[in-house]
Amino acid sequence: MNTADLLQRSLRFDFLTQDEGVYLYNNASTADLMYTANELRKKQVPHGKVTWQIDRNVNTTNVCIANCKFCNFFRRPGHDESYITDIETYKKKIEETFRYGGDQLLLQGGHHPDLGLQFYTDLFRELKQLYPKLKLHSLGPPEIAHVAKLEGMAHIDVLRAMKEAGLDSLPGAGAEILNDRVRRLISKGKCGGQEWLDVMRAAHQLNLPTSATMMFGHIETIAERFEHLVWIREVQAEKPEDHYGFVAFIPWPFQDDGTLLRKVRGITNNVTGDEYIRMIALSRIMLPNIKNIQASWLTVGKQVAQLCLHAGANDFGSIMIEENVVSAAGAPHRFTAKGIQESIIEAGFEPQLRTQKYDWRDIPAEIEEQVINY
Repeated sequence: MNTADLLQRSLRFDFLTQDEGVYLYNNASTADLMYTANELRKKQVPHGKVTWQIDRNVNTTNVCIANCKFCNFFRRPGHDESYITDIETYKKKIEETFRYGGDQLLLQGGHHPDLGLQFYTDLFRELKQLYPKLKLHSLGPPEIAHVAKLEGMAHIDVLRAMKEAGLDSLPGAGAEILNDRVRRLISKGKCGGQEWLDVMRAAHQLNLPTSATMMFGHIETIAERFEHLVWIREVQAEKPEDHYGFVAFIPWPFQDDGTLLRKVRGITNNVTGDEYIRMIALSRIMLPNIKNIQASWLTVGKQVAQLCLHAGANDFGSIMIEENVVSAAGAPHRFTAKGIQESIIEAGFEPQLRTQKYDWRDIPAEIEEQVINY
């Protein structure tokens, strides 16, 4: 293999193999990876703007039986701190989100043993009746798989019922690393990697827009990272031609603060800024059929995320008016609507507010800036 040849092939949108990706990771310079990924970004996103979003992560429940070793957020059934969010809380949070210029809730929770399909369809319908303009970017493949198991239903039938009830798009939650060796060690209670991919295949058949993710920097091998990327790319290649499929890919490093992975196994987040930038660039190179690559400022901070915009990323994600799961493991960074735009401009780009489908939005004429308590 030859680094220059592989990079030239990637500029032609060739699908590089897992082994070729590993070779680039081990042998290509950061400068060469950044240059190549930036050239690909220019071709795939020729408007040159950096998109961002205003939404809010609200947790339906913190009860979960998946027992992931990297999660500090969940509580077991019957725990004194367990909850299921009530409708009045949703109303308060949604109205506040609208005041901040947001248009969407990212609804996620846990594998609650008692919450089946009707709970979610009833919730989606009630929220859409109360707020017809609200977008619901909700759950994720492990939660869909959990509900399907509870109901004895096929993934596609669960998703169809949720879409009819108001589900607008499906997040890429729970992907972590898709290889089942890794999943058995860090998230044994969740669906396996192939089931995660099968849920996404079903969503793509229904033309539900989805995103794909990767949480790396824990117990996975470099080869398993690139296996993950190849599997994501393969599922994207299978989608019906006129359907959304994966509208974005978002990689982020494992956050270790207080997690069982750190306490019991001594696994810490050793991903440097340079390694994260390299993985962003390699994501753009390995995923030529996914248009949008998002830099995770929440986990790596402003400066590294800004550099990622010159390494293939074209999206800065959401200001995340509220986020509880990743933050519970130590992600300290926060942005306001003003701050995220200023950061994009500082990096040399024009900010553009977007929807989950990557349609552009005008910033509302009246927008209330949220107060962030650090």
